[in-house]
Amino acid sequence: MARERIVVLYNTDYDAEQAANANNPDATSVRASAKAIASALIEMGYTVELTGVHGVEVYQVLAQLGANKPDLLFNLCESMDGDPRNEPTFAGLLDLFGIPYTGADLLALATCLYKHRTKDVLIANQVPTPPYRMLRDEADVADPALDALDYPWFVKLAHEDASLGITEANVVANAAALRARSRELMRDHKQAVIAERYVEGREINVTLMGHGNHVEVLPLHEIDFAAMPADRPRIVSYAAKWDENHVDYAGTKPVPLREAAPALVAEIERVSRAAWRAVELRDYGRVDLRVDDAGVPWVIDVNPNPDISPDAGCTRAAAAAGMSHPQMVDKIARLALARIRS
Repeated sequence: MARERIVVLYNTDYDAEQAANANNPDATSVRASAKAIASALIEMGYTVELTGVHGVEVYQVLAQLGANKPDLLFNLCESMDGDPRNEPTFAGLLDLFGIPYTGADLLALATCLYKHRTKDVLIANQVPTPPYRMLRDEADVADPALDALDYPWFVKLAHEDASLGITEANVVANAAALRARSRELMRDHKQAVIAERYVEGREINVTLMGHGNHVEVLPLHEIDFAAMPADRPRIVSYAAKWDENHVDYAGTKPVPLREAAPALVAEIERVSRAAWRAVELRDYGRVDLRVDDAGVPWVIDVNPNPDISPDAGCTRAAAAAGMSHPQMVDKIARLALARIRS
């Protein structure tokens, strides 16, 4: 007997040509990821429909889903009409139409999309995250207070993921470098910039699954920077993720966490759970941290609906926990169904 009916829904607002024009190869992977997740659900015995959505047709698709509700919608919609800032809006529409879905809700998605809000929520909940400044315009960039910061600092776009806009120049040694790189990012991407104190040390990726007070931390992974040239910063740049011919790609290899004392592992897990609770994630998510020389883990990013493609970091963590890709996808579906029915 077939299990629950699940609709896998993804955004189709980037085809290959648009993605190339947008200089965003991450966008081209959305359909491939959706197909892989649909195949995994079919393998696990669900009745599955794969649906793409773009622009104003969202209302027609949602009306159809509202009239013939699935048991669950696997939400892979990362943007609407070419704008990732519409991702939370889509989750809100799902709530409005009463369609049950996987992953984070509107509030969590919006909190994580606007990185200064994430920082404020973490700080308010006493979750360690590097001190930051939000730079919205030239007045912020010119603020004399930037001269007194405890450099080095790190700058990044305020509303992007997939390391968009990150190069070696984002690690800044002084106020002049911070101002120069911030102005470049604002000019090229037409959005605000977050500057935060740079944490030199290990970079840890933590995948979590669960809901409510029952949250499981999967085996920890870190970025191996051993092959990175000595003159380059130990960061995960855009090229490290998307350009196989770049030196950063070879210099940033995800590997299982190695040579970590039990106390450090426990502290990383504690901080990651605290970040999950603070942002109110659900079903699955990822927390990225940097561990300083004193062994303090600092949260540098919270990803509410991370990539769960067969070759993604979450899948590697699941494999280390003994789960195949279909089993991981099935677990996310079961977590969401249990949450919805509770």
